[in-house]
Amino acid sequence: MVHFLKKIALVFLFVFFTSEVALAQHSEVGFGVGTFNYSGDLVRGYKFKYSKPAATVFYRSNLSKVVSFRAAVTAGQIGASEQPIDAFADMRNSSFDLFLMEASTVMEYHFLNWRETKRFVRFTPYLFGGLALFGLSGEAEKNAEYSNVQAAIPFGGGIKYVYNPKWYFSLEFGVRKTFFDYLDNVSGGDSIYKNYQYGNPNDTDIYYFLGVSITRTFYTIPCPTNPYK
Repeated sequence: MVHFLKKIALVFLFVFFTSEVALAQHSEVGFGVGTFNYSGDLVRGYKFKYSKPAATVFYRSNLSKVVSFRAAVTAGQIGASEQPIDAFADMRNSSFDLFLMEASTVMEYHFLNWRETKRFVRFTPYLFGGLALFGLSGEAEKNAEYSNVQAAIPFGGGIKYVYNPKWYFSLEFGVRKTFFDYLDNVSGGDSIYKNYQYGNPNDTDIYYFLGVSITRTFYTIPCPTNPYK
């Protein structure tokens, strides 16, 4: 986990320097609460019953009236129990419960020009996509050798509501497509050994974040310059 925290620090250093170009407009910080969920060898598809608490903090730079850049750290519990779909899964009867921490950078696209003061538009739907790193920790016994830090592609959408020029609220649903098949500690195995502790190695795991957030906007007023210099 120490190496993961170092990588998070590098991500935020990158965000700090690249976001300077957007400070002439305004920046935002926010906090959200929600749930992590999972889909993989134990559970197929999104099952709300396996939702576990998670929270996020983020920084956003508004690059234009409809495009924003966001960096976030999201963390919480993730886990599930076997949902048998065949006799092999019934025999396996596996489960997991882990702590997951994610650092992500995404671009957001807003469909409505909600920052235009001449138009009374107080909400907008939006889409986002980007890159992420996530780390796992917990008591699960590894059935294979792998790194606890992995990459993912976050994407999804949501809707934002403007309460006033400084504060607004968001509801967001995001999918994290991983390149990793051991989130649930179940993947391929040697079928010669009938321990049933294996799954489909060609179907990587997915996790989700569903949450609500509140955002505070900070306006940056450029200093006047002397036109006669």
